[in-house]
Amino acid sequence: MAINLQKGQTINLRKNDRGESIYDLSKVTIGLGWDVRKQGGFFGKIFGKEAAEYDLDAIAFLLDANGKVVNKGKSITSNGRQIRLYQGDVVYFNSMQHPSGHVWLTGDNRTGAGDGDDEQIIVKLDQLDEKYQKIVFIVSIYQGTKNNQHFGMIENAFIRAVDAKGKEITKFSLSGDASMNGKCSMVFAEAYRHNGDWKFRAIGEPHTTDNFVDILKKYS
Repeated sequence: MAINLQKGQTINLRKNDRGESIYDLSKVTIGLGWDVRKQGGFFGKIFGKEAAEYDLDAIAFLLDANGKVVNKGKSITSNGRQIRLYQGDVVYFNSMQHPSGHVWLTGDNRTGAGDGDDEQIIVKLDQLDEKYQKIVFIVSIYQGTKNNQHFGMIENAFIRAVDAKGKEITKFSLSGDASMNGKCSMVFAEAYRHNGDWKFRAIGEPHTTDNFVDILKKYS
């Protein structure tokens, strides 16, 4: 049975609450989902009949033993646009697969697995090089500041881990409230090595910026 985490709580990803190793970490799906709270009254007048679409992006930082992103990739030009952090240790919408091939972003869920997820990051934890000691999972609202969109308008947000056999290991739910107003990014959770195994910690740390690169500075 999956464990529902509270903010700050940590669990072992491979073992259940009885300490039995039952989960297959050869391929773990980190699923993220959210709903936009229906706006009425004052906000309804601002947005009109329909609220603007929200574009939330999932990002993963792969960290070394010092808690740093070592490989920041390279800059390339594609269709006249400069793309930074390409094929480095940051997996995001412009660089959707890690060079190792063991971490990748799927975007919108198009398969039967992990039904209900808005975005998914797939991680082959058992095959990931030892130099990667932690993976931090972040969600940012694209152009949230410009569009006056923030996590105070989001409800039923969650992050969950599902093993290679489709078993849900754990889930951390977080709904927006007044404390989330003006917050456009969220450090949602992290997976990290511990005594030869992997643990998962629910974080739920909001940030004002809508640009994950600002958060990356902490890990540089």
